Amino acid sequence: MEEITRLAKQREPFIFVISYDKKDKFIQPLNRLDEDVLYKINHHRNYPKIPIEKSCLLKKYPIEFKSYKKSMDKILEEIRAGNTYLLNLTFKTKIETNLTLKEIFTYSRAKYKLYFKDKFICFSPEKFIEIEGETISTYPMKGTIEATLPNAKEQILANKKEMAEHVMIVDLMRNDLGMVAQKVKVDRFRYIDKIRAGDKELLQVSSKISATLPTSWRDNLGDILETILPAGSITGTPKKSTINIIDKIEDYKRGFYTGIFGIFDGESLYSAVMIRFIEKKDQKFYYKSGGGITIDSDAKSEYSELIDKIYLPL
Repeated sequence: MEEITRLAKQREPFIFVISYDKKDKFIQPLNRLDEDVLYKINHHRNYPKIPIEKSCLLKKYPIEFKSYKKSMDKILEEIRAGNTYLLNLTFKTKIETNLTLKEIFTYSRAKYKLYFKDKFICFSPEKFIEIEGETISTYPMKGTIEATLPNAKEQILANKKEMAEHVMIVDLMRNDLGMVAQKVKVDRFRYIDKIRAGDKELLQVSSKISATLPTSWRDNLGDILETILPAGSITGTPKKSTINIIDKIEDYKRGFYTGIFGIFDGESLYSAVMIRFIEKKDQKFYYKSGGGITIDSDAKSEYSELIDKIYLPL
């Protein structure tokens, strides 16, 4: 993370892309950014808006339910043993589409988007951290429901499993911010965002947590990111033991999926969690998705959520 700190100290605007395990990083000043890296982060973007020029086809080839349940049962064993309370279980799904990665990126509607060298794209609805002035804020997102269901908002907010999952992540992120900042507080708890998921609309539940950094935070920005990564919303709690369980149970390497990307604009920092993620490998496309597992999780519901999160927000 030394390069992040060096550029931030110099107040030089740059983009950063950090993998889930923090081993792979791409850090580059914005004025020298490679042409095959495109982004949209809040009001910052480096490509023009282009209207959709063709219809979209998407076919999914998800893991079989019995294989999913086998992995989930292992997690439930770990929960009963007290090794984790919440674990974000993810899988890689082969997909087929008539669009290229760049076309999906360009046409998709999302607050945070990244196209990376024709290797992967993400169109994420989830912020990670923002730093403006001396205030650091994070926005954990836990809880999803189809917006068209009767009383969808009331359903998701009253769901005990979703509430427990969200509370655990908020508590984890409060703790993470407390390692790098002071005066940690929950500004908003379990508010609803509406997002497009292909031909569906989803409601997603988020919270906002903030804290106060020292005025010199830009001089150790790399250390701040190192301390709070990976994002708690895509690991679980307690973080260290849960990460170890993820490494044992998931049957693939996440790579950049569930890592973070963002920009430092010379004064402030904006970033997002890399979910809603498509990877290109050997000319084939793979969509990575998942969800949080707790002791109250239902295998069929979680499996359906895994598949529902495979969409193109066009």
